[in-house]
Amino acid sequence: MLKEYRQELHQIPELELELPETQSYIQQHLRAYRCELFEPIPSSVVAYFDFGKKDTFAFRSDMDALPVQEQNDVPYKSKHPGCMHACGHDGHMAILLGFAQWVNAQADLAHNVLLVFQPGEESPGGAQLIVDTGIFKKFHVTSIFGLHLWPSIDKGQVATRPKGQLAQSSEIHVDIEGKTSHVAKAEEGIDAMVAGAHFLLRCYEYEKSIDPQIHRLLKFGLMRSGVVCNSISGHTHMEGTMRVFDPILFKEIQTKIRRIAHEIEQEEKVKIQVQFKNGYPAVINDEALVNQIYHQIPSVHRLEHPEMIAEDFAYYQQAIPGVFFFLGTGTGIPLHSDHWDFDEDILIHGVQLYQDLIQCL
Repeated sequence: MLKEYRQELHQIPELELELPETQSYIQQHLRAYRCELFEPIPSSVVAYFDFGKKDTFAFRSDMDALPVQEQNDVPYKSKHPGCMHACGHDGHMAILLGFAQWVNAQADLAHNVLLVFQPGEESPGGAQLIVDTGIFKKFHVTSIFGLHLWPSIDKGQVATRPKGQLAQSSEIHVDIEGKTSHVAKAEEGIDAMVAGAHFLLRCYEYEKSIDPQIHRLLKFGLMRSGVVCNSISGHTHMEGTMRVFDPILFKEIQTKIRRIAHEIEQEEKVKIQVQFKNGYPAVINDEALVNQIYHQIPSVHRLEHPEMIAEDFAYYQQAIPGVFFFLGTGTGIPLHSDHWDFDEDILIHGVQLYQDLIQCL
């Protein structure tokens, strides 16, 4: 059934918070089970299995796809042009449906179970919208768990780490206004390209001054400046990203970038506007829960290093203790690739993980 779930969901990818086909598919399968179904936000599905216990464990799957045109030639290829499950969310949903089938067959469990099928993970952050509904308080949720298929670890391997696992993110947009002039009269211009180069190098110099033991990232991937080869550039536009795990450092880096911009303004006589488009907080796993998992479930491996991508599962962890896992595909095919695919045999390891969590913790 896991393979069937995944391949059927793979064919109907939908974006962000508008997932009518996906939601209908999930609801159709869950209606056969002895659970209460809720729709806390549009396109979401929440299933509650009541075992008469005082507390509840929650398990989350994201549901949304990506605006990617699939290049795989497979029978279960996306039926929606320009849209593809290129990040494994179809697999995540299949795992949670498989887990629901197992939960439904249990006469008793140590905790009640809340299954959360959440839209909008890629954008705009459906996890926060779910938290804001108060559903976790309503059902006395004490812990939440989730996972992500991960191409760079061994096929079927499950891994996590205490504390920081995925980074807090922010896009950086920089606009530098100078003054255009012909290069023959360069003294009449104000060179926004030179200012942009100085700004970039100074930001990188600052980033290198941070303790190398602290995981962080500050990079610019786009820089546009000037119009033609024989005119001084009057405008430079830059876009970059920063990723950290410590919210204090996050603010410190943003403050330093603004300070560097002010310094360059004074030195180069330009005007600089810096905008930060803050993304998701960092995924910080509950240390006590992780250590308990290592002790009780020896099959769970320890990740040695965090990853610099972002995930809105972080919003759940700001509300209740939680742990996020990686489930290896072993393919090496990067997330968001138009050739993303994996062997559905790995999905049973995700179902087994959730079974172990509800029985061992």
